[in-house]
Amino acid sequence: MLNKIRHTLFSSVSASLAATSLFTVVLSSVVSLSSVNTALAADAARGEKLAQTCQGCHGAPGLRNPGPVYNIPMIGGQHPDYIVSALQAYKAKTRGHKTMQAQASNLSDQDMTDIAAFYGSIAGRSRPSLVNAAKAATGKEKSVQCASCHGADGNGDQATFPKLAGQYENYLVQALKDYRSGDRQNAIMAGFAGTLTISDIKALSAWYASQEGGLSAPQAEVFK
Repeated sequence: MLNKIRHTLFSSVSASLAATSLFTVVLSSVVSLSSVNTALAADAARGEKLAQTCQGCHGAPGLRNPGPVYNIPMIGGQHPDYIVSALQAYKAKTRGHKTMQAQASNLSDQDMTDIAAFYGSIAGRSRPSLVNAAKAATGKEKSVQCASCHGADGNGDQATFPKLAGQYENYLVQALKDYRSGDRQNAIMAGFAGTLTISDIKALSAWYASQEGGLSAPQAEVFK
């Protein structure tokens, strides 16, 4: 009788383990399929349509943010992966710009991917800005520690880090100040910007702004 009970229990446990194993295999397959589905295909043509709202600011070269005052950044030709991460940060409110937070709040991951693909596909040439030469020379010396992510002259090819060459000087100043204050939350940049003085920030911004790059402010449809 005892042996029969043991046999019954063993059979029940074995069946339970088999069912658990089967569930694990099925679950793993579902997770794998889910992971594949998260690799979104970019549609730049759809992104161009979605970006018409963005173009009201980013498609007007030299347009300024009202306060604090700085030139709205050129994002044509920027790395798509970086644009997506920036939009995600605005949506998560880890970047403190009310207008951009509102714009990003309604964007899906697919929307962000497509908008980024549109801007990333644009060929542009950001001309070197006229800056204080002595300040830029100081910035060049200080930029050595930035080169591993952004490239020696700000034309880095790492997709997750932004191109800086030829970007507006006053925008770069504001961005670094925001990283230093925590208004932009990023572990890498917070650690770096936290060591910078205002003079350092201005020097670095002058250096990168003085370089020729591949950024542009593509004209909005209404101006074409």
